[in-house]
Amino acid sequence: QVQLVESGGGLVQAGGSLRLSCTASGDTNCITGMGWFRQALGKERELVATFWDRGDAYVADSVKGRFTISKDDAKNTVTLQMISLKAEDTAVYYCHGNRPPGRCDWSPKEVFWGQGTQVTVSS
Repeated sequence: QVQLVESGGGLVQAGGSLRLSCTASGDTNCITGMGWFRQALGKERELVATFWDRGDAYVADSVKGRFTISKDDAKNTVTLQMISLKAEDTAVYYCHGNRPPGRCDWSPKEVFWGQGTQVTVSS
């Protein structure tokens, strides 16, 4: 299986910056795309930024220009640099890893999730 461990969340004032990191371990050959979702209290989980299976990056319009996603394939790590944070960015941020069809089909999971890291932006 695949384990995803996030780090870097915390409390920051509006306008501040945070850097989130996620490192995959275990059967890392089973996943291709990695990225970040977030879930605010009382809201659905939403995609923030990710690398698709082919390697191209996606960043949600709501954070474009403020959040940057990067990856280090050699270290199985994906990083989310967040600047100009707003109160509405407050959420639990989850790292995800996608298992595409035909890869590690023995696994019952198509998506692996980290445990989540809290980001709180005070206004």
